[in-house]
Amino acid sequence: MGMELKQSLKLSQQLVMTPQLQQAIKLLQLSHMELLEQVQEEMEQNPLLEQPDETVEGDLAEKAPGEASLEAENAEAPAGSEAPAPEAAQEVKGDGENPAEIDWEAYLNSYQFNDPTTASNKGNVNTDDLPSFEANLVRKEDLFEHLATQLGMLALNDAERRVAMLIVGNLTEDGYLKLPDVEGDPLIRLASEADVSVALAEKTLRRIQQLDPKGCGSRDLQECLLNQARALHDPLAPLLGTIIKKHMKFLESKNLPAIARDLKVSLEEVIAATKLIEQLDPRPGRNYTGDDAQYITPDVFVYKLGEDYTVVLNDDGLSKLRISGTYRAALRKGGVGPGQAKEFIQEKLRSAMWLIRSIHQRQRTIFKVTESIVKFQRDFLDKGIAHLKPLILRDVAEDIGMHESTVSRVTTAKYVHTPQGIFELKYFFNSSISRVSGDDIASEAVMNHIKLIVGGEDAKNPYSDQKIVELLRTQGIVIARRTVAKYREVLGVLPSSKRKRYY
Repeated sequence: MGMELKQSLKLSQQLVMTPQLQQAIKLLQLSHMELLEQVQEEMEQNPLLEQPDETVEGDLAEKAPGEASLEAENAEAPAGSEAPAPEAAQEVKGDGENPAEIDWEAYLNSYQFNDPTTASNKGNVNTDDLPSFEANLVRKEDLFEHLATQLGMLALNDAERRVAMLIVGNLTEDGYLKLPDVEGDPLIRLASEADVSVALAEKTLRRIQQLDPKGCGSRDLQECLLNQARALHDPLAPLLGTIIKKHMKFLESKNLPAIARDLKVSLEEVIAATKLIEQLDPRPGRNYTGDDAQYITPDVFVYKLGEDYTVVLNDDGLSKLRISGTYRAALRKGGVGPGQAKEFIQEKLRSAMWLIRSIHQRQRTIFKVTESIVKFQRDFLDKGIAHLKPLILRDVAEDIGMHESTVSRVTTAKYVHTPQGIFELKYFFNSSISRVSGDDIASEAVMNHIKLIVGGEDAKNPYSDQKIVELLRTQGIVIARRTVAKYREVLGVLPSSKRKRYY
């Protein structure tokens, strides 16, 4: 059987992920702080990008009409419209011999300051009222530095100091001595590395465990609590030490009567001793974590002005990004001749314009998504979490004419400051749970109900999951016991047997 060769023409459409489109998607996913870092990095690499100082440059609105900036982008398209396809913004000229180059003059002059109605701050909220960024700047001393400083004040010989520095250098963020690749006692490995005896290493470790914060250098929870209990100045501290040493399992399950029976002491004494645990810290190093605290900078603010809510973007200087006037003038006056220099400037000009457009598209998308969320969650903004409505990504996507994946990207790691507090935009999306009354309620609101029920229970007789089911039913919320257990775990609430308190 012979093979027959045929030619056919097939027409198909597919999305090509250009580097520019990839950049726009990447910027959409960044948090506010990550975006500022990205802009700073781009400015260091691209001499055509600048962020003028208002005190030097004067009011931005007085710039020449040819200036390309994010503010100009804001003025270019109505807030309710989609960002134009990036390809449409470039006019390319060239012939068969010369490579295509950007028509920079037409490109830059297409941005005009002519429509003040699209500024993100429609409510004219005074920017002085926004939370201060400087208030969030802090550098904490990490655990290694804190302990090393104290070790410097102790009289240690060379061998002790060697093993001591190895110990504090191998503590976890919580302050525990653990080596991920070592089974058994990590101190044996460290003693060998420091070329000292295990006995000397153990003696040095005990000294470290008495430094501030007490308990650091412990190898497990039991040792950590025991070290702290020994340092307590309380007549019941020895009894607590015995309980920790002999009955950790009973302590975890709060089976205090069993502890009293085994130690042959009264239940009252056991209760009083275990109450001292509140003074102990199971993670003694956590206040000295070397990582900087992750401060949340809202991407957008929602303010109530009169009866309406207004959405204000956190600009943080992003709108001041523009193309350098020096390079623009050089191009206009022909100060850059053909060759590598001109190619470099053309390439950096394209890159700068793409960044400006991508940032504006990101900001405009956040603005539109937040406006839509405000519309859907008006009751929450007015009355609080109990009135959070069920909402899915598709609801907002259809409302603003965007794809669900875009809404998903723009609501992750983006935060909004509202009259009810600061929330991630994703917080407002909840699955629905039917109520007896017929109205749906958001799953987040149900979790809040569970939190309130547990918060109001008698600590000596905590509610079982089944009892919580019954209490929710009286509020018109019908869910299964396993759903209560799932939500309880999400909230970090222990089962009733472990919530029970004797005091």
